[in-house]
Amino acid sequence: MQRKILLLEDDLQLSDTVKQFLEYHGYQVVAAYDAHQAKDRLYEIHIDLMLLDIKVPFQNGFDLLAELRKEGNTTPAIFITSLNSIEDVTRGFDAGCDDYIRKPFALKELLLRIESQLKRLYGTKEGLIDLGNGLQFNPKEYQLILNTKVVPLKIKEAKLLSLLLEHPNELLGYDTIFETVWSYDEEPSGGSLRTYIKTIRAYIGKDRIETVKNIGYRFV
Repeated sequence: MQRKILLLEDDLQLSDTVKQFLEYHGYQVVAAYDAHQAKDRLYEIHIDLMLLDIKVPFQNGFDLLAELRKEGNTTPAIFITSLNSIEDVTRGFDAGCDDYIRKPFALKELLLRIESQLKRLYGTKEGLIDLGNGLQFNPKEYQLILNTKVVPLKIKEAKLLSLLLEHPNELLGYDTIFETVWSYDEEPSGGSLRTYIKTIRAYIGKDRIETVKNIGYRFV
């Protein structure tokens, strides 16, 4: 699955350079040039990791991230900034960031920091996610495994389970699910989604997936 990164950076040249570099390495980069755009992107698109400059128009990165965390957004965040005092670093982590990289930085170092955060959250590509009771999920192969035997999930069921596991205890709205599980040329179906949820619950337990009426689902 291609990970989506929000890049909040008002330096157009730096933004374009970072965007091209990360896209070359297989990421989808969603650019924003001020705090208002960043919020819009976050509400419109499912994001796996945020790269946030601090000195941006309308609202600084510290306050933006603190606001997002207060709203319950747990997406990993890395500050990219020229601010380098210990007070700034402390303020960044107090706001809820997961890492901090100072400008100027090597693009390769940025890539390593991104990969580190994603591996910490989602596990390595080769790693299996233990669901208990003999169940494991292989996110690379989209396979649910019960006592070494592969459970016959449909591809959309497997994608849906993978999405839920990537965001434990996070409410996933219908738009996010449809955007991730269905292809752009397919018409999403609420009825099909309910059927997929029912099938997954039959394997992992009914109580593991919470329904939030008229909004979406949460893996607990």
